[in-house]
Amino acid sequence: MTARTKKLLGLFILLPGIAVYLFAAAAISDFVPDFWLAKLIYFIIAGVSWAFPAKYLISWMNADPPARGE
Repeated sequence: MTARTKKLLGLFILLPGIAVYLFAAAAISDFVPDFWLAKLIYFIIAGVSWAFPAKYLISWMNADPPARGE
């Protein structure tokens, strides 16, 4: 798979994935107790945790394709 194809595929996975994550995090936030500290902790965790799966996808997108014939 060429680098250009991997980046295009990664784009079509990453953008909808972030949108789904955003809506899910907002929906789950309705179940967090209405206390400022609980909301603060939840939104810090929810705001950072999307980056861990995205890190692996971006690493895959930017990885060099294997050399042909090896």
